[in-house]
Amino acid sequence: MTKEMPKERGIDHTFNLLTEGYNYIGKRMSEKDTDVFETRLLGKKMIVMTGRDAAELFYDETKFKRSGALPIRIQKTLFGVGGVQTKDGEKHRIRKAMFMSLMTEERLGLFRTIMEEEWKRKGREMERKGKAVLYDESEELILRGICRWTGVPLTDVESWGRAYDIGAMIDAAGGVGKRYRVGEDARVRTEEWVEDVILAIREGRLQTEEGSAAHVMAFHEESGERLDLHMAAIELLNVIRPAVAVARFVAFAALALHDFPEWKDKLNTQKELNNFANEVRRFYPFTPFLGAIVKKDFEWNGYAFNEGDAVLMDFHGVNRDPRLWDKPEEFNPDRFNGFVDDRFNFIPQGGGDPNHGHRCPGEPVTVTIIEESVRYLANSLQYEVPEQDLTINMVRMPTLPTSRFVMDRIRVVGSEQ
Repeated sequence: MTKEMPKERGIDHTFNLLTEGYNYIGKRMSEKDTDVFETRLLGKKMIVMTGRDAAELFYDETKFKRSGALPIRIQKTLFGVGGVQTKDGEKHRIRKAMFMSLMTEERLGLFRTIMEEEWKRKGREMERKGKAVLYDESEELILRGICRWTGVPLTDVESWGRAYDIGAMIDAAGGVGKRYRVGEDARVRTEEWVEDVILAIREGRLQTEEGSAAHVMAFHEESGERLDLHMAAIELLNVIRPAVAVARFVAFAALALHDFPEWKDKLNTQKELNNFANEVRRFYPFTPFLGAIVKKDFEWNGYAFNEGDAVLMDFHGVNRDPRLWDKPEEFNPDRFNGFVDDRFNFIPQGGGDPNHGHRCPGEPVTVTIIEESVRYLANSLQYEVPEQDLTINMVRMPTLPTSRFVMDRIRVVGSEQ
């Protein structure tokens, strides 16, 4: 027998979402003692879900589609209009395979080496400055690294400006007014830059390594035809942009080293670094939620889902769910010793099988960036953390420490000197 879905009273709750941010979904789930409720956002019905089983449902491609789920305003800043995130079925599998071809052991090993080298460069640069904002420095560092890895030329003159633009694109995803317009303008400039790169590769004016992202995107074919220039640029940016977004995790990792210094001396092995990186991804707020559209009528746990219904999946809540995590409000990298990832119980960057579904294909890149950042910050850089506002604004999406983590009296130590 079909049950009536819990509903949030009122005409529209967009204002509540914007003023409560990451806590909006969890608050209502707790009040209603449910894993699913119905509300209205941006003037339309929305079903909101949380929990491990809801995540498994959300990534069932027989029940949900992504086409039409991403608001065009988000596509115009964050993902690009018509990118892989909006594809379904065979079209998505073909496009996704292009991204997964980049994630070979050899290519990821190269990326780790690049990140090691970029941190050594950045460490010397920050030492000369003496004082720096880690979040800003990390955006520029990661952009340099990911451009080297993808085969996209980036000069010293343009690196900071390009990093700022990509950061503005990411920040605009949760913004309105000026914040959104800045990101939208940055998207236009960045797409034009990458289009020029793709065109140069196709015309033979720029040589790229076979297997690099720039080469793959430039010559990828679907139905016997190359991606058009604009779409190839969008998909190349869908490698570059998510990597730059990891600067937020780098700032959170530094905050964790500062707030929980007892873990610094425990980062002696690759396993311990990996545990720390995963706990940073679980503990700190990153992606709040993502949307999908119901493909056909079905019931789940007695609730009716009708074709065309819009659905939001609560990513942040799953990573803090006490049914899945012991003392989830505590920072404890050791929780990942023996942890079994069943693809739906830990979803900082999506759930399911990355080879076939909509889980982020660049998750290994994210983990590598955090691991190498933590390794360098903990072992090769000495610095002070001056008085500043390190609170995390849970209303702002996406968020980061308010001061962006300021470092002072920076000095390279040990073998890096």
